Amino acid sequence: MEVCQFDVALNRRALSAKFIRLKTHMRTMRYDSIMPIPERLNPIFANSEPANLRLEQARQRLIIALDVPDAASAVALVDRLEGTCRWCKVGLELFVAAGPAIVEKLSKRGLSIFLDLKFHDIPNTVAGAVRSASALGAKMLTLHAAGGPAMLASAHDAVSQLSDPPQLLAVTVLTSMDKAQLGAVGVKREPGPQVKLLAEMGMAAGLRGFVCSPEEVAELRSLSGQEGVLVVPGIRPAGAAVGDQKRIATPASAIRDGASYLVVGRPISQASNAAAAADAIVHEIAEELSA
Repeated sequence: MEVCQFDVALNRRALSAKFIRLKTHMRTMRYDSIMPIPERLNPIFANSEPANLRLEQARQRLIIALDVPDAASAVALVDRLEGTCRWCKVGLELFVAAGPAIVEKLSKRGLSIFLDLKFHDIPNTVAGAVRSASALGAKMLTLHAAGGPAMLASAHDAVSQLSDPPQLLAVTVLTSMDKAQLGAVGVKREPGPQVKLLAEMGMAAGLRGFVCSPEEVAELRSLSGQEGVLVVPGIRPAGAAVGDQKRIATPASAIRDGASYLVVGRPISQASNAAAAADAIVHEIAEELSA
């Protein structure tokens, strides 16, 4: 019996050591597994030298919000970024002013496009809008989860018929909204439970991509697993102005909690040196990926 107990103790220590090594390995690899098919989203990722791989992974996770009033301003901001970004967001302001042509213009400059138009309409209309937006070449598209399960399922069915579908992202609760704002539109839940409810509904409709604030990203990562694509706005580097955002976090903390991509606008676009501001965020992300 003593020999058996000794063997059991040894086996327990061996298993414990293996578990620690496995946790360390998962800590290193988790962000790589979160990133969905990076070679397809941007081929430059596959061609990086090993020494620059972690920095390139960080660049792939930063989306610059081109929240500007016209195409000329968008191109000027991209020029100011001096190649520090791989992704850019085209939202309502720019798309309404410049039209679909801006997506093609930016794509030709080697940028991957996150088209953030937040479709919210009857299922048939949203399905048609998704097909039209997909034809523009955008890599990611948004629609409001509040449109309901039938709308989300219709959008999912529309992209599933495409040969090179974009990543659909269901917007849960806007980062500008807190409990008071939700209550004003008749939602009595706190933002966290409302985000979870909408994400669960989206997953039931077939979606695996979501937009959420930094406050909910950890729970949505647990809910969606490694295949979930979580795009997180409301990112503010330490010392940056909060503006109209209610639920915010630093780049490092959002990545640590499981964000796939970070959307950053004013802290970069309003900086005196946009390229330096973007590069600082990239290095913060890279440092967290290496931790």
